[in-house]
Amino acid sequence: FMNHGHRNDINDVANSIDEFVTDKTEDLLRICHDLTACNSINPPGSTVETAKVIQDFFKKNGIRSELLSLDETKPNLVSTIESQKLGKHLILNGHMDTVSPGNQNDWSIPLFKGTNRNGKMMGLGLGNMKAGTAALALATLWLHLNKQSWVGKVTYTAVADETIFGENGADWLLSKYPNLIGDAVICGEGAGKMNTALAEKGLLWIEIEAIARSGQGMLANVGSSAIAKISQIISQLDQWNKITSVAPKELGYLHGESMEEGLRLSVNIGEIIGGHFISQIATTAKTKVDIRIPPGLTINEISAKLDNLCSSEDNISWRVIKGWNPSWTSQKTKIAKSISRAKNIFLSEATQSVVRLPASDASRWRSLGVPAVCIGPQPELVSGVDDYAWISDIVNSAKIYALSAWIFLNSNQ
Repeated sequence: FMNHGHRNDINDVANSIDEFVTDKTEDLLRICHDLTACNSINPPGSTVETAKVIQDFFKKNGIRSELLSLDETKPNLVSTIESQKLGKHLILNGHMDTVSPGNQNDWSIPLFKGTNRNGKMMGLGLGNMKAGTAALALATLWLHLNKQSWVGKVTYTAVADETIFGENGADWLLSKYPNLIGDAVICGEGAGKMNTALAEKGLLWIEIEAIARSGQGMLANVGSSAIAKISQIISQLDQWNKITSVAPKELGYLHGESMEEGLRLSVNIGEIIGGHFISQIATTAKTKVDIRIPPGLTINEISAKLDNLCSSEDNISWRVIKGWNPSWTSQKTKIAKSISRAKNIFLSEATQSVVRLPASDASRWRSLGVPAVCIGPQPELVSGVDDYAWISDIVNSAKIYALSAWIFLNSNQ
């Protein structure tokens, strides 16, 4: 591998990584395939099988790892590589659980099998984000084999419970094991088209409840039913999808697609329930709403708008289920610059810095003051039916992770 007798030139390192990942591409795709074969739909979100796939890969290659869990059905895999020289601590973070596939009849491929088609690897969770988690594992192997060429330490974390923002994954790990906070994070979540996401939207999940007096349905009038009341609120909330923010000064570099979607408030009416019988006035109605907050807006501002909206009707109240503000990392941080340099070496086409639409665990590290950047092979803004990643992007992601880490962990770079 690397020549450890003298200071390594970045181009020599890049060539070493290029050759290594090219040589190990079959192994990389096998990990993707094996991870996809594991059902880790959340809920229930078991990561027992997925963790075993990664643990077996590490063990075969002489890397120690451990499983840490609050819920034994949702283990998190953690592996730390020490260079034996004092330096920064870099976290490589991915998750192992997947979102629900929705209606399986909409899928043209098996859910739990890595299907190769036209340069893509397809399967449930492939884009979000088992391919990224696999690529991070291969990068970790290169760093393990070449630890004389960098200083500090690297910790690989493959976590549970990310897709539902649950308590069993990164949230628990960071509170229980503060040594995993680190100095910077590369998160393998993709932002589409191999773009870099230095920023991501915040989240606000709320429940709104309407109450009305009971009565016979034939006495109903305008707004007398709780369902009618909440329908008025929902109709106005839907209009909020037109709201856009002004990017904070630090994010003035955003342009193109990211300006359109990344700076738009999105409001999804996810659930609605109300009434108890067709001929009775509905006395209660509830709706659960998922609001994604772009940089430039805050939870406090959205909360004030909700207060105004709900006070416009009698007997309407709302409560927070969970939420956090938008977050971002400066372009000027060493981790952002390291990723930018690595991408320029390995990618032939220019990419953008964008706002990531879905939430990621990067926000958990940012909330602790740690710079965190998302980059990965998820090909579109969000994953969906026939989830996939381009094989070339999976391979390039592994190369970018390894080189970005090496640059970050070299004080003379």
